[in-house]
Amino acid sequence: MKLYSGPLSLFSRKVEIALREKGLAFVQILVPFSQTRGYSPKDPAVLAVNPKGQVPVLIDGDLSLYDSTVIFEYLEDAYPEPALYPRNPPERAQCRLYDLFADEVMLAPLRFLMHRTEPKGEDLERWNAKEMKAREAEPALAGHFTELDRRLQGKEFLCGAFSAADISVFMAVFWTRRLGGPSLKGHAALAAWYARLRERPAFSKVLAEIRAADGEMSAPVEGAFRE
Repeated sequence: MKLYSGPLSLFSRKVEIALREKGLAFVQILVPFSQTRGYSPKDPAVLAVNPKGQVPVLIDGDLSLYDSTVIFEYLEDAYPEPALYPRNPPERAQCRLYDLFADEVMLAPLRFLMHRTEPKGEDLERWNAKEMKAREAEPALAGHFTELDRRLQGKEFLCGAFSAADISVFMAVFWTRRLGGPSLKGHAALAAWYARLRERPAFSKVLAEIRAADGEMSAPVEGAFRE
């Protein structure tokens, strides 16, 4: 099994955690990336599978897949133990909704913070305009933190047992903190959940790799991981 991934690709890193949580052996292939050019030029092997030219791309035997959600669901079907989705259909659907919430609802305001790891360059007016948009997006992220904290009251995980929902939502929360977004202060249930997941071996290994990649490739972000 091969996974084409990116050192600072949220969706690739999600898949890596899922593979590690399932105990599946895989070869990680990091495609070239820089903060100034992004994933350009596109990796030819990725382009051959994904018409959007984006990672993650998973190769399992003769099967080639892209999109983190599709990959999650394939891994659950092909390698059902340990399970990353509930067996009960309504609970399974709720778990999938959390994945959608992380990837599309939380990501919408989170995108406005992504310039913060890029070098400011000489066009400070352009960078400051992006930063203004980021400040406008932060209350939406704070609101999502409040809602997640409410849902986690008295719970260890989002969908009963540990699941794909926890991986997806954790990565959106981690990325928000990495980019200097709202803190977890005042959200005790969310903070405790976040701390529990961060200590799991699959998470800790991937997070360490992201932090190392940031140290090599990213501009320092003011307020990153603030309490």
